[in-house]
Amino acid sequence: MKATARKRIGKWFWIIITAPVILLLFLLLLVCLFAKIPSFEELENPDNKLATQVLAENGETLTTFHIENRTYVSYDELSPALVSAAIATEDSRFYRHSGIDMRGLARVAVKTLLMHNSSQGGGSTITQQLAKTLYPRREVNSRVPGWSKVVMVWTKLKEWVTAVKLERDYTKDEIMVMYLNSIFFGSNAYGIKAAAETFFGKEPSELNVEESALLIGMVNKPTRYNPVLNPDKSLTRRNFVIGRMQKNDFITKAECDSIQQIPISLSYQVQDHNSGLAPYFRDMLRRTMNAQKPKRSSYTSDEDYSADSLLWATDDLYGWLNKNKKADGEKYNLDRDGLRIYTTINYKMQKYAEEAMAEHLGKNLQKSFFRDLRGKTHKPFSNDVDKETRERLMKQARRWSDRYRSRKADGVSESEILKSFSKPVQMRIFSWNGKGYIDTLMTPDDSILYYKSILRAGFLAIEPVTGHIKAYVGGPNYRYFKYDNVRQGRRQVGSTVKPFLYTLAMQSGMTPCDKVVNVPQSWILPDGNTWTPRSTDKDEYIGKTVTLKWGLAHSSNNISAYLMKQLGPEAMAGMMHQMGISAHIDAVPSLCVGPADLSLYDMVPSYNTFPSMGVYVTPLFVTRIEDANGNVLGEFTNRKKEAISDRTAYLMANLMQGVVNQGTGSRLRSVYGLKGQIAGKTGTTNDNSDGWFIGYTPSITAGVWVGAEDRQVHFQSLALGSGSNMALPIWGIWMKKILADGTLGISENDRFLEPAGMVLDLSCSGGDDDAVNRKQKEEEYYFE
Repeated sequence: MKATARKRIGKWFWIIITAPVILLLFLLLLVCLFAKIPSFEELENPDNKLATQVLAENGETLTTFHIENRTYVSYDELSPALVSAAIATEDSRFYRHSGIDMRGLARVAVKTLLMHNSSQGGGSTITQQLAKTLYPRREVNSRVPGWSKVVMVWTKLKEWVTAVKLERDYTKDEIMVMYLNSIFFGSNAYGIKAAAETFFGKEPSELNVEESALLIGMVNKPTRYNPVLNPDKSLTRRNFVIGRMQKNDFITKAECDSIQQIPISLSYQVQDHNSGLAPYFRDMLRRTMNAQKPKRSSYTSDEDYSADSLLWATDDLYGWLNKNKKADGEKYNLDRDGLRIYTTINYKMQKYAEEAMAEHLGKNLQKSFFRDLRGKTHKPFSNDVDKETRERLMKQARRWSDRYRSRKADGVSESEILKSFSKPVQMRIFSWNGKGYIDTLMTPDDSILYYKSILRAGFLAIEPVTGHIKAYVGGPNYRYFKYDNVRQGRRQVGSTVKPFLYTLAMQSGMTPCDKVVNVPQSWILPDGNTWTPRSTDKDEYIGKTVTLKWGLAHSSNNISAYLMKQLGPEAMAGMMHQMGISAHIDAVPSLCVGPADLSLYDMVPSYNTFPSMGVYVTPLFVTRIEDANGNVLGEFTNRKKEAISDRTAYLMANLMQGVVNQGTGSRLRSVYGLKGQIAGKTGTTNDNSDGWFIGYTPSITAGVWVGAEDRQVHFQSLALGSGSNMALPIWGIWMKKILADGTLGISENDRFLEPAGMVLDLSCSGGDDDAVNRKQKEEEYYFE
């Protein structure tokens, strides 16, 4: 071969070899010069959609606000097994390359592309996969042939440049944690923290080898290897990852063989807006922080307008999102800004409260109510409800339904919409069965009637002295029942109003053991009619001399009416407002038996005045808010005022212990075996529509309401529809769990503190020995 020919061949050889390299370097230079490469902030926070965490008092995550359920963790919060699994499976040379692994690319080119051996995996390093999250693949629509390939190459080159930039400016540990924070694991879990909580109910640091392997195995195909959707494929993939960990010397052969035999064990809970712990609290928190400045035109009563105006002026959390701005002037966004909201909720108390409600409603009360419905002609409405009322309630329910609103928005006629409510359709409805739902065929009208027959409930617990809310349960199931029965719902309070009247009596100088005659009381009303409260006492007690403690323990309307005659409705309404009730109160004689419509959020903080030694404390449920970087944006405290004397508070605790020891609350002793000092009051309203129990110990105050959506739906008998049967059991079950836990600072040994210098005979029990035949003249006990 001639020398010129050899030179020509050599020349083309080097051109062929070097041209692609030069072209690649030229393209990379163009990318560096002209392509938009992300900033450091974008690298550390690729999508800028961080979930806001709502944290319990001990730092546990209660719930989140999010578009994507993503919460970042630090490297120290990762399980070593998690890091090992990621390296073994995704990038075995992670610690030996600088962002782009040329050896890995060569392996892919030879074994995967030429030899069709896909077991070798892809050529992208973990750093490149992290960079890839910054450039989501978009569909390219162009008439230019091959343009989509050009766009793909350009994007790939940007990823390479970004990967090198990442390696230059971050440590390997920082890259690893950014990578694990960026992954989508399916089931609405974005990032490793959300994935660990969703599939295992754990923190990332708590994951063991098999759990870590399962999650890492889902990285590239989160649906295909989802252990809930495809358990067999997930198990195979998990064991493959475990095998890779052994091959890369992260675990021994013996450990590999042993761990691969372990079945998949999940604690699966999708972290969506309807699930998780404290969903009603989460919703209330959002409403509070999003509150607008009150306008008088938006309110029907002066009291409600004044109460919200006071909140706007004095409560920094109320309307916080509208009162505070970021440095750039934008509003904070709960779903995107990654705030940390530190609450007063105790994780265990909240969990026990939700369990107690489900246990009582699901296992007992709802079954009793369904049996009670058998005797009703127009189920679920009571037999005394007229046709006009039933039709009005059904019409209202239809108009409030999503079905009606969506079809109305679509322009469907009124007649067609109403006709659709009588046509059977496939639907999923709530049930207290193990799954929490039933798939069935029924008409929308029948589904409305069915849901009206489901009992609702609310539960609120507050710590004395501090006013910290410890548990908040607004209903039986947030997915199906969004209405908050703690703060939004207002129902007749029944006999739970009576302690306010007795408080007024104690503040006026009376004592629990003072005696009165148990006889009916009557009022002549302004219209000339006479009103006499219906007696709730057995005939054998009428005319006997009883103590005030007996009167409250047995919830006697006669004794309450007697006190109302002595003290007056205006004074009683004033006492209620003084103890924190902000809602409108009609100062009428019947107030003594509880016709007022109030919420648990009104009642429980007011009752909390008693164990707080007479000091009313406004409820507090958030202590501080931080941004995603830990900077404190706001700190919160509550307001306190002396509502009653410590002597009166102590006397009321003595009075209300009689309810639990000898009266309508005695099931706490006889059925639930609770010991120690417990005070409380049951409440039952007209026709058994509402059942209440609010109780307290020296260390905690909690209240329960139970009833149906409509007051026309209720138990027929007092035995089933009383507060002692509907509401008290939830309190009893919850307190049993609290005491059994032993770590919550609440004990049977807690005692109400007697004020210094108080000397009174409080030996009366509130039981039958306090009701005796009258031996003295009536005027010694009762005066007009």
